[in-house]
Amino acid sequence: MKRTILINVMALILCACGNNANQNENLDTMNQKPVPGTGGDNYVPYEERDGVDSAAIVYFTRDLSANGLIKAYEQVNGKIEGKVAVKLHTGEKNGPNIIPSSWVKALMKKDLKDGTIIETNTYYEGDRYTTALHRETLKVNGWTFAPVDILDEEDTVTLPVMGGKWFTRMSMGSHLTNYNSLVTLTHFKGHTQGGFGGSNKNIGIGCADGRVGKAWIHTTPGQPDQWDIATEEFMERMTESTKATIDYFGEHVCYVNVMRNMSVSCDCEGLAAEPVVTPNVGILSSTDLLAIDQACIDIIYAMTAKENHDMVERIESRHGLRQLSYMKELGMGHDRYILIDLDNGGKRITAAEAAKGLKPFVQGK
Repeated sequence: MKRTILINVMALILCACGNNANQNENLDTMNQKPVPGTGGDNYVPYEERDGVDSAAIVYFTRDLSANGLIKAYEQVNGKIEGKVAVKLHTGEKNGPNIIPSSWVKALMKKDLKDGTIIETNTYYEGDRYTTALHRETLKVNGWTFAPVDILDEEDTVTLPVMGGKWFTRMSMGSHLTNYNSLVTLTHFKGHTQGGFGGSNKNIGIGCADGRVGKAWIHTTPGQPDQWDIATEEFMERMTESTKATIDYFGEHVCYVNVMRNMSVSCDCEGLAAEPVVTPNVGILSSTDLLAIDQACIDIIYAMTAKENHDMVERIESRHGLRQLSYMKELGMGHDRYILIDLDNGGKRITAAEAAKGLKPFVQGK
């Protein structure tokens, strides 16, 4: 009820102000453009981070299968209740690297029988640009075993961004507010714009609607480059979008990251994605957004130079690590955490131990 009231109040305020899609409405009250942070190309080792190990727990299994996905999810689903949205990147047609639909089918059959997969249309023209095209792509990629709600099929809704410097609100697919809980199933990989795509990217871009919200994140109005916002500013805008969503769901959200088929390209690129050269790792889960994305990055950086060269180059060249430091600044989780090995009786391990003995990537395995 409180969330519904908040959204309605926001809608009344926006109507009174003349609600439109002008991104400049989201700038600070002094009408001065905020200054992006720095350091998105600088990895901070665990022992150099401020503070002590928090209560944030990240679970880890090397079992890359439907059973592994179920095992990881069941560690963190204690507050998932009511009408449940399952946020996935369902991929472009025949994309080779997405989470296998058969794994998700097994998970939903066992633990999320009434869950709904959610997506939004894309900002770029392609297989998911319109709802009609999107639904055809969903069929091609095997997402037919559960209802799929394209959140912006009908309209948009704005959610407040608390404490942001780029936005006071973010435009989402209007159906997002029909749900009580959010399960975030993320294929962790590289990303052309973000450096890496973890749970933060899956939510921040994936819940923003295809025409307004994504434009606010990606594009400076009045110039021709659709993708002109980049590096630290892009990371901060995307993260503020994520914050609007996770603040809405509160404690009723959890995160699962699948470190498999990790191309430096996003699943948005489909068959055009760069070949995978980074070894497969496993599946992680948490109720702490920053902790799970940070743990994945820590595992990447704990690999040998041969194993992680391409991924590290992609992350640092895009200044993608600013996602992590900005999540910390916004209070979206902890960058120090406890990593629990589900394959060895719940033993506490380090990222280096999770990255030990990885096998070279082989397509199809």
